[in-house]
Amino acid sequence: MPNNLFEITLQNRRNLYSILTETPKDKLLKIPEGFNNNIYWNIAHTLVSQQLLIYKLSGLQMRVPEKLVDKFKKGTTPDGTATDEEMKIVADFLISTAEWAKEDYETQLFQEYHEYTTSAKVTLSTIDDAIAYNLFHEGMHLAAINLLMRHTD
Repeated sequence: MPNNLFEITLQNRRNLYSILTETPKDKLLKIPEGFNNNIYWNIAHTLVSQQLLIYKLSGLQMRVPEKLVDKFKKGTTPDGTATDEEMKIVADFLISTAEWAKEDYETQLFQEYHEYTTSAKVTLSTIDDAIAYNLFHEGMHLAAINLLMRHTD
């Protein structure tokens, strides 16, 4: 696995962290007309999706609370609210989960992978597939976040 994929993911997470911590809360939570989610949901969704794609499908314990996974996994939609505490938890996990994935990969923690076909019709068969797809997935949501940023002013 090219080490650069982890570095790119980490930089993307730093970008998401900056957006989450520097954008006014009302802008993060606003669902503009014509959209079905908000900036905050997209950020939290990338966090939990990485945990599902990389850890859960490897048969490992996820490192984020199940409550977050249930609220932000695929198929969920935001209700336009979030507590400051929840937003801080998401922010705190953005960088650490990217760093942990790299460390866990380097120590060969990922020994099995349960094949999964994504909603983009990409079949993931290995942890390497999952890491690469996760970066693609985060890029799609960064694009959505950038679009939402322009529509929430």
